Amino acid sequence: MTFPPVAVTGLGMITPAGNDTDSTWLGVCAGRSTARTVPGLEGCAIDFACPVTGIDLAEAVGGRTVYRMGRYVRLAVLAAEEAVADAGLSPADWDGTRVAVVIGTSSAGSTGLYEQSVALERRGPEGISPLGTLLTVPNMAAAEVAIRLRTTGPSLAPCTACSSGATALSVARDLLVTGQCDIAVAGATESIIDRLAVTGFARSGAGAVRAGEEPPAISRPFAADRRGLVMGEGAAVMVLEREADALSRNVAPRALLAGTGATTDAYHPTSPRPDGSVARAAVDAALRDAGWCAADVGHVNAHGTSTLLNDATEAGLIARAYPHRPPVTAPKGVLGHCMGAAGAIEAGLTVLTLQHGLVPPVANLTAPAPEFDIDCVTKQPRRVRVSRAVSHSFGFGGHNAVLAFQRA
Repeated sequence: MTFPPVAVTGLGMITPAGNDTDSTWLGVCAGRSTARTVPGLEGCAIDFACPVTGIDLAEAVGGRTVYRMGRYVRLAVLAAEEAVADAGLSPADWDGTRVAVVIGTSSAGSTGLYEQSVALERRGPEGISPLGTLLTVPNMAAAEVAIRLRTTGPSLAPCTACSSGATALSVARDLLVTGQCDIAVAGATESIIDRLAVTGFARSGAGAVRAGEEPPAISRPFAADRRGLVMGEGAAVMVLEREADALSRNVAPRALLAGTGATTDAYHPTSPRPDGSVARAAVDAALRDAGWCAADVGHVNAHGTSTLLNDATEAGLIARAYPHRPPVTAPKGVLGHCMGAAGAIEAGLTVLTLQHGLVPPVANLTAPAPEFDIDCVTKQPRRVRVSRAVSHSFGFGGHNAVLAFQRA
């Protein structure tokens, strides 16, 4: 069944490249990595990441309830509030019973759990915060956004690892087109830059270590000498509405979400299926849902993690699925891998590419590996008038999600 496109009327972002949508876009288009040494990671196999900086999250969120919010929740609240304002909406004016909130995450409050575990070890039971549980459960971002925005419609917290953000947007689209809400506030958030998480990624082999390089040089998606991912954090949220509803209130959408596709590799907990066939099925499903053919795709925002296996599999998928070689970008060169938030952030960047006619470059990449037959944008943004674009998201566990956007 094919549904009509839904309108993206609002966008909010807070990322390592900037503390709102505009500054994030400028930072990503600049093509410079945000990786840096992170205090508190001293002595770990990985002591660097791409953190959100230059903002006091507690002060920015404000209010009497900010004390109970973990870092990943605060990021989500800020992104959601920016998105709602960008859409020209206000909780004071809408019918909250008809507003859905869908905020995905991968590891949610694992940093809160780690911090509470350290407190228990050092100080015993009295060291545990009464709010410890609130800091760790994965639905709290969706819950606090709903509380903040005074919405009482459906509220969901999808988790499909690193495709959680794309999954959240797909679920929100479905809620809209099936009439379960009139407005959907949807996206994802993540903040797990802590000693336990970075050590886990180092031990798994997915996370890159320094190996004599400075942090800004290490994340280089699709490069021949890529060595692994660099962790990031952040949040992105969109406001989605039926196109007719947006037009009835004289709002020009940023873009239209035209199709979604999802599949599961059912192959391995961390490695993608080598032939990319099941991920290709997600691409085909998104195109079919949108009513497009592959040749309609003018840009690919790739998952591009800078790992050996993901990039090889995805490059092959892109070459086979889009033989006309549309321009490809991979924001993780700038932002690092924002885990569960990555799909929402990259969807937001895809929307901005459609709006501005500009494809950001892949940081730290001169040319893709010789065996990759794909057209990666390098060194500087490429001016291209794109009408239709896709965003790829692939997660541990074999979760594949593809979103198809078109210019409004």
